[in-house]
Amino acid sequence: MKGGTMNVLLTGATGGIGAQTAALLATRGANLLLVARDASRLNALRTRLARFGTTVELVAADLATEEGRHRVVAAAQEFQGGINVLINNAGINRFDLFDRQSDKDLEAVVNINLLAPMLLTHKLLPLLQRQRKAMVLNVGSIVGSIGLPGQVAYCSSKFGMHGFSEALRRELDGSPVRVVYVAPRSTDTDMNDSLLREINELTGVRTDDTSVVARHVVDAISGTRNERFIGWPERLFVKINALLPGLVDRSLKKQRRLLNGSRVSDEAHAISNGVK
Repeated sequence: MKGGTMNVLLTGATGGIGAQTAALLATRGANLLLVARDASRLNALRTRLARFGTTVELVAADLATEEGRHRVVAAAQEFQGGINVLINNAGINRFDLFDRQSDKDLEAVVNINLLAPMLLTHKLLPLLQRQRKAMVLNVGSIVGSIGLPGQVAYCSSKFGMHGFSEALRRELDGSPVRVVYVAPRSTDTDMNDSLLREINELTGVRTDDTSVVARHVVDAISGTRNERFIGWPERLFVKINALLPGLVDRSLKKQRRLLNGSRVSDEAHAISNGVK
């Protein structure tokens, strides 16, 4: 989206990717409506952004609840100049074998990663459509195109986010609202627990700093691509998985063996039961 001032609503603003994205947007003169659950972390982030001189407003809200989403929509309605960029960035992960996941964990991952951004976008779409130009930017994941052992719920939610982005983009074609999907590969955030970090190291998964992802997110706002997949060879794996999934199946056998091994499985079970 080129031209004019960016008025950005950013969810998951206090996380690793979110905070870096907020800072980079502020350096580019964007006005920000920042959303996260922790009010104290939001206030600390606003303090760090004060030197850039842009408008920074805060909403402490749980997007998994109707009350939380209502609070965000109300703030967006009052935001001076109106919101013209919505970045759905909030997300969580529960890394574990599927049969050891609790119902609560599965529901939380799908609710936060997929259902909440869909419902929030639905409520904010009328506001975005009033703008001359506007954007919905959904932060997904490479594993929204490649299913991985140990991340069944997370992959499912990100596959859903990818499909949501593609379908909504086509539905809104010709309207003032453009939909963009950004898919990072593994990123160094607090969302990665020690077990996931260990598996990534043992299987040679490359991990990006949050600043790298933030730059891609912000660049995507002014770019022309509808989808942006971050990282090589991950982008290649996405294409191979679509055309020759059997090759990817074989390449992931090591990860599956590690997850099914007694040492890793026992640690995963301990983590899921709060022993860690």
